[in-house]
Amino acid sequence: MAKIIAFKGIRPAKDKVHLVASRSVDGYDKKELHEKLASNPYSFLHVISPDFKDGKRTKPGSTARLQKVKAQYIDFIKEDVFITDEKPSYYIYQQFKEGNAYTGVIGCSSIDDYFNGVIKIHEQTLTEREQKLKDYLEVCDFNAEPVLFSYPNDATIDEITAKTTLTTEPAYDFTTTDRVRHKLWVLSDPGEVKQIEERFEKIPAVYIADGHHRSASSALLGTSRREKNPNYTGKEPYNFYLGVFFPETQLKIFDFNRVVKDLNGMNAETFLERLQEKFIIEPKGETEYKPAKKHNFSMYLEGRWYSLDAKKEIIHNEEPVGSLDASILTEQILAPILNIHDLKTDKRIGFVSGIKGMKELKNQVDKWSFTVAFGLYPVEMEQLKHIADTNNIMPPKTTWVEPKMRSGLVIYSLSE
Repeated sequence: MAKIIAFKGIRPAKDKVHLVASRSVDGYDKKELHEKLASNPYSFLHVISPDFKDGKRTKPGSTARLQKVKAQYIDFIKEDVFITDEKPSYYIYQQFKEGNAYTGVIGCSSIDDYFNGVIKIHEQTLTEREQKLKDYLEVCDFNAEPVLFSYPNDATIDEITAKTTLTTEPAYDFTTTDRVRHKLWVLSDPGEVKQIEERFEKIPAVYIADGHHRSASSALLGTSRREKNPNYTGKEPYNFYLGVFFPETQLKIFDFNRVVKDLNGMNAETFLERLQEKFIIEPKGETEYKPAKKHNFSMYLEGRWYSLDAKKEIIHNEEPVGSLDASILTEQILAPILNIHDLKTDKRIGFVSGIKGMKELKNQVDKWSFTVAFGLYPVEMEQLKHIADTNNIMPPKTTWVEPKMRSGLVIYSLSE
């Protein structure tokens, strides 16, 4: 059963939260990152990118760089940019984005649940990246970006979060420049804290929606520190890591689409002929087309849209991974026709998140260096769960899950 605990969060002072919380550093290009750092001394980006402060460049991932991250984080605490809650708390988080509303609970999950399978995964992690993140945690000693989890809806947890959000004032209520509204409540009442923990303990499994490498690296760190501490009790902070837990009906899974630079030496006519062997093709002209159901794809080629319906003989619904549209696209088009076999390394393929819509696929072909684009129908939650429950792994870039949380909104110390 899931062990998800309350903790004493480290979080921005109320008057600075809108300045502190940032997108993941990977979400900024070089110019935008510099502008953010230059214009906002409170941004959490100063912690993640500490070289800006003294102008002395350090190698990313080096011990020197990580020590500067930790020092900048401590400076933020000393300067009261961050405050520390006095009681173990859960944090109720709400996000409003483009007409969608999401409500979840921020808490800490157990590394033991990661090892014993209570935490379900659907993505293969890379050992090198796991180790890099583990080294980061070892030096910096905090989690600032929670892993995104889903769990089966629980009526009691829903009642507590609804009561909190509807009857009490949030600790934070701010809107970021991307027009996303964020709210946060601190839930520290001992009775409610105990009730939430006990309800999570009745939930047999939670599912990682986003953050597989962060989970794996936290488990590595916990294992390493346990080995160095023969008297560990299992209650030390490093036995847990930061997560935000959304009821599965609250999460929204978007499509993750593909763009390809060339047709592997074919012209458009020949390419369409090859596709007809496995797909029923319906021209849509210049009218933007979005897939309408599973096993239906959209394609944009030479200024025109097409609907591609997979023929029955290539659909294998009994296979958890093979029945995914991302797998069908790879196995029936990308690999045999376009000669793209490794989605992780091939430079001829790119990926476009579904939140950008079909118009971005058209844009990638019309204005950039891509020749053809494919739109996929979004993976359903039951598909994701089935793959995780059967210990299978999804192909790369299969799902884009919302909401995405900001870094530095609530921080978990791994040693205090």
